[in-house]
Amino acid sequence: MQLTTGIGHGSKLKIFKFIYSSTTINSTIMKALRYFFLLAFLAIKSVAYGQEQIDSVKFFEDQSTINLTLEMDLKDLLSKKQKERYLPATVAMTFEDGTSITEQIRVSVRGNFRRETCYMPGLKLDFHNNTSPRLYKLDKLKLSCGCSSGSDNEQLVLREYMAYKVYRLLTDKSFRVRLANITFKDINGKKKPYTQYGFFIEDVDELAKRHNMVEVEGIQIIQEYTNREQATLVSIFEYMIGNTDWSFPNFHNIKLIGPKGDNTTRPIAVPYDFDISGFVDPPYATIAEIFEGQISTVRERLYRGFPRSMEELQVAIKVFNDKKEAIYNLINSFTPFDNKSKGWLTKFLDEFYKTINNPKNVQRYFIDEARTN
Repeated sequence: MQLTTGIGHGSKLKIFKFIYSSTTINSTIMKALRYFFLLAFLAIKSVAYGQEQIDSVKFFEDQSTINLTLEMDLKDLLSKKQKERYLPATVAMTFEDGTSITEQIRVSVRGNFRRETCYMPGLKLDFHNNTSPRLYKLDKLKLSCGCSSGSDNEQLVLREYMAYKVYRLLTDKSFRVRLANITFKDINGKKKPYTQYGFFIEDVDELAKRHNMVEVEGIQIIQEYTNREQATLVSIFEYMIGNTDWSFPNFHNIKLIGPKGDNTTRPIAVPYDFDISGFVDPPYATIAEIFEGQISTVRERLYRGFPRSMEELQVAIKVFNDKKEAIYNLINSFTPFDNKSKGWLTKFLDEFYKTINNPKNVQRYFIDEARTN
């Protein structure tokens, strides 16, 4: 008997089809695996990319100086600075750890007074764009820069930066700031580039979020309807820096924050924009007509708060006295200051501390001569 070990034609065809089918399945699996690994790779890249984003909170926690280049059509910006509009710009940021980011953002001018007075007005940088993914979380930030180029104007913007830092020593319910060494470049080469110190100012929504609050806006409110203790601190601080350019009812250089959905808790006042003050002492600073006859220059102080009891005032004054050494150290150790700035600020603060530590002067300026409406 002969054993048949061969495979018939039909069986061979079935095996061939099986092998072909297996190869196809394997090919499909390989393609699927390649697609899976591609997605995984992109996901990993996405996570890594997200980690490279600049965090809006850490941005202001870090107090190292940023090297920043802002390149845009400066001629267009400066020739039409009265208009409310955003212009495209390229921003390059280099941080202390060596991280460097270059992205496309939008820039607009801000500040009515500086638009009319200064060569370079205050700016607002909009990072909330698809073209600036790594800086996206910074949203929109105010950038305060010198009124014009030159070392004198640079010292003025540094003095305003210091005013924010001083107030931050007094209370955490204050705007944080971040120093930047800014180079302005005209994309068309029609304006000469220049480099000067400036600083970023924290957004009010971020400030409020840090205290589990929200910005209070859209209502008219007088000073005495806000948190009394904080309003007292604000008023004495504005007196300290020789600033009268602020007002509660129309939210002029004052922001309010309060608990969300809570109409019973009095909102907290947070001051900002200190450039027209004796502390900064810019040549363009003027006194509003309403204060003529009371003071003639920003170098003279005028208390714009409401009367307080001596006990209330002493509580606030203690805050200033407790932080006195830290304030002076902050000023004298700030290396970008020249000797003129250090000398002026020290002298100006000496006069303030002499006043608040004299009970007769406290009675006179903060009680007897305080505003009543």
